[in-house]
Amino acid sequence: MPPQPCFDDLSIRAACSARFNRLKGLLPTFTAQFAPVSGPFKPVQLGGLVVNQHERVQALAKTALALMAERQVSPTPENFQLFYAYASGDNPSASRIMGDMISGRQAFSSLVLDDLRERFFGSARLEAAMENIGTEITGAVDSVLQKLASAERDTVAYGRKLSAASGELGGGRTPAEMQKLVDGLLGATKAMELRTKTLEDELQRSSHEVTDLKAKLDDVRKESLTDPLTGIHNRKAFDQELAQAVELARKQGEPLCLFMCDIDHFKVFNDTWGHQTGDQVLRLVGHCLSENVKGRDTAARYGGEEFAVILRQTGLDSAVSLANQIRSNVESKKLVKRSTGDILGTITISIGVAQLLLGEPQSSLIQRADACLYAAKNAGRNRVMSEAPGAVSEDVVAA
Repeated sequence: MPPQPCFDDLSIRAACSARFNRLKGLLPTFTAQFAPVSGPFKPVQLGGLVVNQHERVQALAKTALALMAERQVSPTPENFQLFYAYASGDNPSASRIMGDMISGRQAFSSLVLDDLRERFFGSARLEAAMENIGTEITGAVDSVLQKLASAERDTVAYGRKLSAASGELGGGRTPAEMQKLVDGLLGATKAMELRTKTLEDELQRSSHEVTDLKAKLDDVRKESLTDPLTGIHNRKAFDQELAQAVELARKQGEPLCLFMCDIDHFKVFNDTWGHQTGDQVLRLVGHCLSENVKGRDTAARYGGEEFAVILRQTGLDSAVSLANQIRSNVESKKLVKRSTGDILGTITISIGVAQLLLGEPQSSLIQRADACLYAAKNAGRNRVMSEAPGAVSEDVVAA
């Protein structure tokens, strides 16, 4: 077997960049040619280049496989999906994060690959799982309906047989004829009893099957509302919870507060120590939030390094107090690099707190909390700020 060529990741990325830059100006035309068509691939003229979908896919696949070989990543379909997404640029987040890892010569361990797959393709996997389970439930219900329809036909036929037999139970019958008639009724009754027992058993099995499928569906739904990296609620769950909380607060006339949190200088930390350590920081903050937010309240990862907390039946003063408690809790944690045991320092967060106003839409509440967050950032970071005077955290240290 001839030796595999070794590709320099920077030269590969440069080649890809040059090619895509050339195509960028003609992207609308290029995309239009890729609409589903029957028959052979349709070529398209791009400034002297004649390319088609098949050629593009082949080029991206070769780039992805070359990168996998150079980075010593096993060529499994799951890993290929990741590197193809990086090469194609279809998933900007994947391209950015994986590009930084490749440039920094970071190792793609099995754990890192699993995390990347969960981060970038987890939602698609969950949607597919929910669709499959839904199809199975539909199939099970259809099977039950078919069994019931069959049982109804059997019952109608049995009723007709009984009606016919009752009409024959008149006088003038010989003992042999009466015996034959009774034997027929007994046979029909036994057959009906057997079919009824079989139906009961089948319905019992179907009931258990549907119950198990519903439990699986519930698990998948819960997973679809959970951020895979931090284990707390994700943005989808946050949007649902906030809508419900706002509606309930309006109906019952109770206070509702929201605070938005952001990890201070996260990008600098991420670029210095790498995305794996950055993920560890995100998990640490998520853990601190889940430790301090309990019961009816909701902690969620809002996006990137930003988190959010919904506080039901909570006024502004109490919300600011809890925010300070969480801020101090995060600052007290020491971040340790697992591979070496070195202490990398402390993490700080900035928090903005807002209380729902009468008749205010939830989008406005988010905007006000976000404005307070940026005010905390501009005031020196590692602090809590709200719209109330004097609501800035005491004993703060600018990060």
